[in-house]
Amino acid sequence: MPCHTGFLMTCYKDNRPYGIELQEDFYLSIFFCNFVTIVANLRNIYDSRRIWKIALIAISMTLVAAFLYISNRLVKDLAAQERDRMEIWASATQELATMNTEPVDSLGNPPPMTDVDFLLSIIEGNRTIPVLLVDDDDNILQHRNFRLPEPVDSMNPYDISPANMAFLKKKLQALKGGTNSIEIKIDPTTTQHLYYEDSTVLRRLAYYPYIQLAVLLIFIAVAYFALISVKKAEQNKVWVGLSKETAHQLGTPISSLMAWTQMLESMGVEKEIVNDMDKDVHRLAMIADRFSKIGSMPDKELAYVNEAVTSSLEYMRTRIPKRVALTIGTNDATNCGVMLCLPLFAWVMENLTKNAVDAMDGEGRLDIDVGSDEHNALILVRDTGKGIARKNFKNVFNPGFTTKKRGWGLGLTLVKRIIEEYHGGRIYVKDSELGRGTTFAIEIPKIT
Repeated sequence: MPCHTGFLMTCYKDNRPYGIELQEDFYLSIFFCNFVTIVANLRNIYDSRRIWKIALIAISMTLVAAFLYISNRLVKDLAAQERDRMEIWASATQELATMNTEPVDSLGNPPPMTDVDFLLSIIEGNRTIPVLLVDDDDNILQHRNFRLPEPVDSMNPYDISPANMAFLKKKLQALKGGTNSIEIKIDPTTTQHLYYEDSTVLRRLAYYPYIQLAVLLIFIAVAYFALISVKKAEQNKVWVGLSKETAHQLGTPISSLMAWTQMLESMGVEKEIVNDMDKDVHRLAMIADRFSKIGSMPDKELAYVNEAVTSSLEYMRTRIPKRVALTIGTNDATNCGVMLCLPLFAWVMENLTKNAVDAMDGEGRLDIDVGSDEHNALILVRDTGKGIARKNFKNVFNPGFTTKKRGWGLGLTLVKRIIEEYHGGRIYVKDSELGRGTTFAIEIPKIT
C-alpha cells in the first residue's frame, strides 16, 4: 500500500486512492482556522485603530491649543509690563522737561525740587526696549536701543547721520501704524510722542512657541513615518508568510485531487464532468502558484494589455451571474505592450471583477475599458454597485478593511501589492458615488 507523503498523505489500495490521513487533515484545518482568526483580528485592529487615531488627533490638538494659549497669555502679560515701563519712562521725560517751567504757588513759594538723578536713572535704565521720542512735526528728539546702520559719534551722540536718520524715519512710520505709542504733554501748546518696539526678549518669546511646535511636529512626523515603515515591513512579512504557507499546504491536496480526476476518467465517469472538475483543480493549482509568488519578485514577460485583460477574465465570464452584464472595451489603436506576470495580473482582474459583482448583489453592469496614454496602459473597472464613501477611497486597500459581512479585507491589499510593487504601476479609486457605483483605475508602465 504505497503512499505519497506530504502535508496530507494520499494512500492507494488496488491502485485506487482511498483516503487522507486524519492527523494531517487536522493540521490543515488548524492552519486555516488560525488564518481566519488572524484576519478577523486584523479587522478588529483596523476598526480600533481608526478610533485611536481620531482620539490621538483630538488630544494632540487640545494640547497644542492649550500650549499656544498659555504662551500667548505670557506674551500679553510681558507686553503689558513693558507698556507700564514705557509709561514710567514717559512720565520721567515729562517731569524733566517741565521742572523749570512750573509756576510758584499762590503763596509765592517755588515748586518742590525735582530729583533729577532719579529721573535720569529711569531714562537711562531702559536698555532693552527700542524707543523714539518725537515732537508734533515728527522731528526726532531722542532714540534709544535701536540697531543703527552706522555707529553713533561718541563725541556728539545727539548728532544723527543721514543713514541713521533715514533708518529712524522708516522705523517711525512703521511704529505710527501700531499701538505702542504714548503722548507726553509738556505744556498746553507742546506735545511729544513716545513710540516704542517690543523688546528682543518679548519678540523671541512670541515666536518661540511656534518654532518649538514646528520642531516638535517635524520630530513626530519623522517618528511616525519611521514607525509606519517598520509596521508595513512587519505586515509584509506576515502576508508573505501566510501566502507562501497557504501555497505550500495546498500543494499536496491539489495533487491528490488531480489523481482523483484521473481515476474518475478511467472509471468511465462522463468526460464532460471530469473535464469541468479538472478545470477547477487546475484553477486551484494556479491559485496556489499565485500565492507562492507573493513575497518574491515574480518573472514577468512582454504581453499586450488588450489580450491580457481579455484572457484573464475568461474564467470569470462563465461564473458570474447572468444578470450581470460584463463588457470589455478594447481599442487596437491604444493596445500596447507591458511587462506582466500573467498569473498575478489575472488574479488582479478576477479580484476586481468579483468585488464588483458582490457590490452589485449579483445584478447590474460591469464595464472594463482598456486604453493607454503617453506613458501607461490604462484599465478602468466600472460597476453599478453600492459605491464607496470618499473618506474610504484609500482605506479600501488597507489590510482588514471590508464592508462585507463575510469579507476578510485581503483582496484589494494584495491587488495593490501586485500592481504597485511587482509591476511598478498604480491602482486607485478613480471615482465613486454611493448608490451609483465605483470606478477603479489601473496604470501600468508600457513598453515603448
